[in-house]
Parts: sequence; C-alpha cells; structure tokens
Amino acid sequence: MFFKPTKYAFAILIAAFLLGGGGLGGWLKPDLPIAGSIVRMLFGGSGPDSTSPRTASASAGGAAGETLRIASFNIQVLGTSKMGKPEVVATLSEIIRQFDVVAIQEIRSKDPEIIPRLVKQVNAEGGNYKFVIGPRLGRTVSKEQYAYVFDANRVLYNPDSVGTVLDPSDVLHREPFFVQFLARTDQPEKAFSFWLVNIHTDPDEVPQELAALAQVYSIMKNTRFAEDDVILLGDFNAAASEMLPLGQVPGLQTVIANQPTNTRLTKSYDNLLFDQATVNEFTGSSGVYSIQDRHGMKLEQALEVSDHLPVWAEFSVWESGLGGGASGGRVATLPASSDASR
Repeated sequence: MFFKPTKYAFAILIAAFLLGGGGLGGWLKPDLPIAGSIVRMLFGGSGPDSTSPRTASASAGGAAGETLRIASFNIQVLGTSKMGKPEVVATLSEIIRQFDVVAIQEIRSKDPEIIPRLVKQVNAEGGNYKFVIGPRLGRTVSKEQYAYVFDANRVLYNPDSVGTVLDPSDVLHREPFFVQFLARTDQPEKAFSFWLVNIHTDPDEVPQELAALAQVYSIMKNTRFAEDDVILLGDFNAAASEMLPLGQVPGLQTVIANQPTNTRLTKSYDNLLFDQATVNEFTGSSGVYSIQDRHGMKLEQALEVSDHLPVWAEFSVWESGLGGGASGGRVATLPASSDASR
C-alpha cells in the first residue's frame, strides 16, 4: 500500500484501488449513464498497466489557445425548478462558456434531461460543449449527481477512465466522481493530461470525509495509472485553513486561499487542490468568479443562480508547461473514441 491507514481507513479504498503485481485489482464503479461509450473497468486483475497507454489519433485538433481554464461550480439544487427560469439558465450558460471544463455539483433531479438541456443552452451560440454525468448518490431520498461540462474543441475525455469511488463501508455520503481528460493540441503526445476528481462533502461529516479524500488522492497519485496529474475540485464545505487532514498530504495545496466562495461572501467552501510540483502545468492564475460583478446583478438575483460562486484555475495545454516540449512527468494519451461524448 502507498499510505498509512488512519482511524478512517476504509474498505472503500482497498476495494477500489488495491495495487500490486497480483491479488485483487480494482475498478471504478461502471453504473452511470455516460455520454458516448458504455463505461468499462478502468483496470482489473493485477492493476493498471502504465506501460501501454492508449493513443489518440494523430489529428486530435488544435487548441484555441495555450491555456485551459478549469472550474468547479456548485449550482445549488440544479433541477427542474431552476431550469424553468430562463434568465437563470442564460446566466448559467454564460458562466460555463467562460471555462474549458466545469465540474458541477448538486444536480438534484430525477429528470435525466437536466444536464442535456443546460448543455444545449450553452451551445446555443455555436459552441461544442459536451458532458459526462455520474450516478445519483446519497443516503436519503434527496440524491445528487456530479457532472463535467467541457468544451470538446479544447479537451478530450477518456471513456475508459470514468467512474465513482466504490464505497462499501459508506464513509462518503457522495462518492467522488472522476474522469481523465486530455488537452486538444496538434501534438497530442505532448498535451496536458490530467485526472479531475469531483467532490461535494457532507457538511455534517467534513472531518472524516476529508480524511477519506486524503487517501483517495494519495492512492490515485501513487498508482500505476501512467498519469500523476490529479486535481481535486468541488465543494469541500471547508476553508483552506480547515482542510486538515488534506492539508497534511505532502505537496497538496489549495489555490483559493480563504477567499469567500459563497454568493453572500461570508464563507469559503469551494476549491481546487493539487500538488503544484507535479501539476506544474498550473500557470499561477486562479480565482473566484463573481456572479454579481460579472453579470451586473443584485445579490438577490445572483442567489437565484446559486448560493455558491465558481472557482477556477488555469493550466498550460502542454504537459509540464512546456509548449510542445518534452514532458517532465508521466503522460497518458487518450483514445480517439473519447471525442464521441454527448
């Protein structure tokens, strides 16, 4: 194992990620409606094979710029009621178009068309955004989904590397949903590839869930995934100064340093975390997107959109931040079929 179990050690992680030359293997729960191909096991048997990554087509397409903006947005109770407000949907669509990938939390509806309808509106001005959505999660009747909405002209996703953490011990209320992405460039073998891990902690169980997430991160980063760029993002229900035990993971840092991330500007809940020594594609640019300022809204209007603000960080499209240069870290390229998402 690559970590020392704490009092919050779980069957969840051992079941999902056990490594080694033999023995159990693991998987990412393939039970979700995914745009494009049916989700398959990420790895099995003796664990992932880092020596033979899949390759993208030679013409993966040129990126529109040299950087990617990756955001997290808790769209408070995103469901039929919110989607029934045209002015709110228009604002959400405009916000999403500011970013290349948006990790969304708190989709709360049994209607499977909520995200497709939102993405259709995002693309109303000629965009090419697509989405990947996870299963409905939660212990109560009020279940939630995670999703990623992304500009398919800027990034690809790997349909073989999509899933949720298996949690038989039920430590996490809403198990993280993660996907591997690759920046679209004219040199896909040198493009930035990365894991995004979408998170929404239970506000009543923050300490134990942060302990779980510390282990999720450490195991993902140290496995033989042929990819060491791992970015946690979402609604942690904790400020940067309250991130222990995540803050004890060597190298793991927040990019939002105790700035308010709720719409009322009273709390800091949302963030992106990664090891900046490993994810050195990070340009140093990040921030909190002000709905009121950017859209000329009063507080009451902004609260109709969400009680959270989007948070974001910017990354080079080139692995290790070198424009078309050699990589300083592990690189995993993605299959051409990853362009077939919805």
